[in-house]
Amino acid sequence: MPNFDPSRVRMLRPALLAAAIGLALTATGALAQAPNANGRLIYEAAFFVRFSPANALEIVQRVPGFTLDQVDEEVRGFSQAAGNVVINGQRPSSKTDTLRTILARIPANRVLRVEVAPGEQFGSDYSGKAQVLNLVLTSASGLAGTLEGALRRDFTGNLLPQGSASALLKRGGSTFNASVAVINDETSEEGYDRLTGLPGGEELEFRSKVNRIEDPNAAVAASWDFDDGANRTAHLNARYAREWFSLTQSNAVFPAVGAIRDDWLTQRNRRRDFELGGDVTRPFAGGGIKLIGLATRRRRVNEDVSLNRIANDVLGGFAQILADQRDETLMRLVWTRPKLAGWTVEIGAEGVLNRLDSDVGLFEIDANDDRTRIDLPIDQAVVKEYRGEAFVNAGRSLDSRLRLDLGLTFEASRLTVTGDTDAKRALRFLKPKATLDWRPKGKWHVQLSLQRTVAQLQFEDFISTAQLSSGQVSGGNAELVPQRAWEALATVERPILGDGLVKLEAGYNRVSLVQDRVPTPEGFDAPGNLGSGNAMIARARVDAPLARFGVKGGRLTLYGSWFATSVEDPYTARRRPFSGNERFLFEVNFRQDLGKYAWGLNLEGNTRSTFYRREERDSSSRRMPYVSAFAEYRPNAKTTLILSADNLTGAPAFRKRTFFAPDRSAAEPYQFEYRRRNQHIVPYVTLKHSFG
Repeated sequence: MPNFDPSRVRMLRPALLAAAIGLALTATGALAQAPNANGRLIYEAAFFVRFSPANALEIVQRVPGFTLDQVDEEVRGFSQAAGNVVINGQRPSSKTDTLRTILARIPANRVLRVEVAPGEQFGSDYSGKAQVLNLVLTSASGLAGTLEGALRRDFTGNLLPQGSASALLKRGGSTFNASVAVINDETSEEGYDRLTGLPGGEELEFRSKVNRIEDPNAAVAASWDFDDGANRTAHLNARYAREWFSLTQSNAVFPAVGAIRDDWLTQRNRRRDFELGGDVTRPFAGGGIKLIGLATRRRRVNEDVSLNRIANDVLGGFAQILADQRDETLMRLVWTRPKLAGWTVEIGAEGVLNRLDSDVGLFEIDANDDRTRIDLPIDQAVVKEYRGEAFVNAGRSLDSRLRLDLGLTFEASRLTVTGDTDAKRALRFLKPKATLDWRPKGKWHVQLSLQRTVAQLQFEDFISTAQLSSGQVSGGNAELVPQRAWEALATVERPILGDGLVKLEAGYNRVSLVQDRVPTPEGFDAPGNLGSGNAMIARARVDAPLARFGVKGGRLTLYGSWFATSVEDPYTARRRPFSGNERFLFEVNFRQDLGKYAWGLNLEGNTRSTFYRREERDSSSRRMPYVSAFAEYRPNAKTTLILSADNLTGAPAFRKRTFFAPDRSAAEPYQFEYRRRNQHIVPYVTLKHSFG
């Protein structure tokens, strides 16, 4: 279940908060820099000096009104893993490294300025994004880098060190970057489960649990960038990472009938990742042509064991061993010309080969420790996908304040599943899109976009697996197809209070073949496709400096998102949200910088998310809000000492499971399980130092 601890805080007075919100929405002002001729908002390096950032990530996090996209780095292909940050106008050529990781490796003193503009200005991968951030680095030669170390303490008293180091060397047109990170991520949590019968509510079983989670991981990465002017660039990057995940759970189980027992659960997961990629750009036909190549390899071995014991006697249990290898190889060719009959034109094609080779073994263990294999519908299979796409994008300014961008992508793929089953299909999609960007008078910025999207299939959804910690089995589904949608989004933003910003978004998605949970002929619950659904979106972000309200160096950021979905349930024939959907989430962040000192608070929370399985509703929730705080001391411009604490009020997280028989078509449930987990307060200290 999600490790999230909610809480409450009173350090921001409601009157101040309400005043800041009201004035932020109505006050006017100029940004730190007005938009330039290209409509880009410019923030020079001097704007961020007050925050004493150690690296580029901390600079990006301080840009008014900007939110860094959280991108799934395992998504297949190149375009859908783009995020919303480019460096010197170009997309990072790595996929397995997150944007946060890439930015954290760039020393802050190498950042010349930050530019924020609509995505269409940075290529088709960013088309339709209202904001994309361009990080412009200096041309200064020499060596620079960052060092970071942290020490965390869990509620049991364990001290958990971690650290990272990165260095950047620039010589002429070449920039070399290398980094190493060792993260000793460990967590302890305690809680309980209570199983009750319905409708009476009598207790059937109580379980007292302690989880010890260890997730150490290490990564080394290196890159080379060459810049010899417009359309004369090259990049090369490599990364190798290892992860060792371990969970040990002890249970004292008190059944209503029978002897007290110990349900013992262990998970041991091992994973290694390798990536090699790069690109080269050369002048061609009045523009630039770029060739991108990328290869990633992932290997996993996971072993889970669940045993029921009384004293030292094993009653029985289950074990699962999952071993898989996932490979991706892609090539992408793009030609861009900025001035062709008044249009900026981009034409390109991409070819991708993806392969997942998976072997899952589920076993029942008897009292003699003998194992008997349990056959699942698809537990040994190879999934292959050959996918290609061709695209054309064109954009132009209709006048000094209005810009139109159009695009069309044709995607074709051939998917095969072999092993326990044989399935194959060929898929073809046309994906048009259009974006209208308007900057009327009065510093307003409005963007309207409409596009057709096609979701990716997760190869792991084709394979059957069990979750021993919850007793759930997910059947594989070789007939799964991607959902597709028409997505409309309107964005309005305006500067406020000098260098603040208010941003509002509203959207509607019409979705067909919704990817969700469906029954299988074998009697399992599995990923599958439902009918048509819809989603309504509303988001708001206010980033407001508080100097005008007497809070020197203070800044308040408010964010809220409402995402309502609806689809017909295959069991009840009634409308319900998509599985895993969180209807509402919010975040409140306050920060005050006072010379060498800074402090801040962060509050966040969201409503529960529910998975609608064959025999149960499985909901996760967290008491709101989750509160974290920090205090910084900066003895000089290159060194920062940070004291932080997560989950200040020590609040728990919850999981609620409601069971039906034979499935959710039943009028009433027959059992209810309530799970509670708590990590308590987690304090830590961090030291950051930059050089060069």
